[in-house]
Amino acid sequence: MAGSNGKQKTVRDMILSLGLIGLMAGVIYLFIPHDDSAPEIKTVDYRVELLTARRAASYPVAAPEGLSSDWKATSVRFQGDNFDAWHLGFHAPDGEYVQVEQSTQKPSTFIDEASQGAEATKTTQEIDGRTWTRYTGGRYDALVHQGDGVTTVVAGTGTIGRLAEMAGALKMA
Repeated sequence: MAGSNGKQKTVRDMILSLGLIGLMAGVIYLFIPHDDSAPEIKTVDYRVELLTARRAASYPVAAPEGLSSDWKATSVRFQGDNFDAWHLGFHAPDGEYVQVEQSTQKPSTFIDEASQGAEATKTTQEIDGRTWTRYTGGRYDALVHQGDGVTTVVAGTGTIGRLAEMAGALKMA
């Protein structure tokens, strides 16, 4: 009988171990957050950088005015030592990304970088008194305006309509 008592003890210990493991898994599950909602978008206040860029740049720096509060600024930078490069990134109301890029760099190089390889189309669009050329085919679509020694690119994962909305809101100063 000693043999059967040993088997019973082993089976009992295994069942107790499995029960303890299940209990521990349940406790861990309870303490891990289970929020499936999208993470909150971290926004940036770009006013100081905009003022700095507008004082330092050799061209009128573009920034949007009048967009709804659903547009969230997520990144900003001005690099005066790098062709007066201005960048302002946004999380659009539909969850897509839209950025404004400006630079005095050679247009073909700058447009390729800012649009992440998009190619010019033959389509132009008049927005707020400026002619913009559509670019497509890269990671981003883009609207490009060239003039006065500066190239302005509005690019991102948003639709052309969303990019045009941003382009129309841009004020140069």
